[in-house]
Amino acid sequence: MNIVNRNVVAWSAAAGATVLSLMLAPDAAQAQDKIYTMKISLPTLNDPSYFFAKSYAAALEKDSGGRIKPEIYPASQLGAIPRQIEGTQFGAIQCAIIPPEFFVGVDERFELMAAPGLVDSMDHGQRLAADPAVRKLILGLGADKGLHGVALFMNAPSSVIAKAPIRILADFKGKKIRVLASKFQTVPIERLGATPVAMTLGDVVPALQQGAIDGAVGGIVVFTPMHFNDAAKYVTETGQPAVFVAVEINKNWYQSLPEDLQKLIDDAAAAGQAAIGPLANDIVGKARKGWTDTGGELIGLPSAEQAAMMKTFLAADAEVTKAKPELDAAYKIVTDGAQRTR
Repeated sequence: MNIVNRNVVAWSAAAGATVLSLMLAPDAAQAQDKIYTMKISLPTLNDPSYFFAKSYAAALEKDSGGRIKPEIYPASQLGAIPRQIEGTQFGAIQCAIIPPEFFVGVDERFELMAAPGLVDSMDHGQRLAADPAVRKLILGLGADKGLHGVALFMNAPSSVIAKAPIRILADFKGKKIRVLASKFQTVPIERLGATPVAMTLGDVVPALQQGAIDGAVGGIVVFTPMHFNDAAKYVTETGQPAVFVAVEINKNWYQSLPEDLQKLIDDAAAAGQAAIGPLANDIVGKARKGWTDTGGELIGLPSAEQAAMMKTFLAADAEVTKAKPELDAAYKIVTDGAQRTR
């Protein structure tokens, strides 16, 4: 090849590389400049879940340099809990912060965290949620159904709000009690002689007011800020089960993000989970005070009654899991984690 031809070939290669770089550069720049809207949905307001959402949203927007634009929709503004879950699975919602047992239609193992007797305090609950084996199990569920789990934490201990006071276990008999959508709640309530009624959170107050139910299992961090005292004044602090919350991201949206933003989604959620404990404790304390300040009554079961209730609940847990090998194996992972972190 003569000198002229070699120069032509070299020029052509260089020109081709330049054109290629010019073609690729806009895409890279656009990826860096693109704004990703992130709708964050949750059924509650002014509870630990809500404050987690606010902190998470602020961290994502700040650390992404504004490339992620979170929008928070509390108090079921985007629909009832089943609609929020569907929206997160199929992409209309990018993030849902909801108790995991509501995802039982996606995978029945989500209901494990609603098992009574797992934890004996808020601090124990946060340690359990941070246990590597438990976190891996729960946050990995739903990966084949459009979900990417990023955080798990304890929101509050359960209580029972009721129109008539429940002071001993016999007071449960014959009552219709709203529960979460999990056999880990329905079976124990049945064993106390009550009728469990699975119901979404937004329906509880009107159901209490209209007499469709006599009481409801839930958290004081929900009862106080959402003005459940308009429907009932008595709260029996059973402490069981713990109310955990899972933070789930739409998997397709997550995978559409640049790698640095995927990492940010995961890291900010993990940091938020690690930081939520003291704030959650404070919110529970303020909610308890707020309840009594507005004329409500907090009731504790006598110690012998509490012990009898726990015995009944743990027997119910075993009944729920024994017929389902996959659920039983997962339950063992969670209960082993509870023992390690106790």
